[in-house]
Amino acid sequence: MAKEIKLTQESLDAYKDELEYLKTTRADEVAEQLKEARSFGDLSENAEYDEAKNEQGKLYSRIAELEEIIKHAVVVTGDSYAADEVSPGCRFIVKDLEEDEEEEYHFVGSQEADPMDGKISDESPFGKAMLGKKVGDVVEVEAPIGIVKYEILKIEK
Repeated sequence: MAKEIKLTQESLDAYKDELEYLKTTRADEVAEQLKEARSFGDLSENAEYDEAKNEQGKLYSRIAELEEIIKHAVVVTGDSYAADEVSPGCRFIVKDLEEDEEEEYHFVGSQEADPMDGKISDESPFGKAMLGKKVGDVVEVEAPIGIVKYEILKIEK
């Protein structure tokens, strides 16, 4: 069985919109590029034709990738958590108790996680530790540098 791909509803909708665009507008543009490139004559030495074929390959590859993502998508929601708990889809602010710095995070699906951009999922140690916690809770997260303590300051659903 294929692995389920966890996404927020917002991201799933964006992927569906991108797929629709690629299958319609972008596919027509690439077909026009190919048609124009063919009109230049000899295909064996036609750089425009080669480029158009490469673009077509990239297009079909991305369409297949998006179809696979959408096919196996599971929308993550915070429905099984209380309104005052960290849950999928929420945004929350924590304070690193050692560094005395505040950081904001958005709890997203695994496919869209980007820790450097503040997007975490339940597949990361940090995300697992935060899941279900409430404002005021001090959460210990095991990191490569050791145990790091965070206090949850704010949760927005």
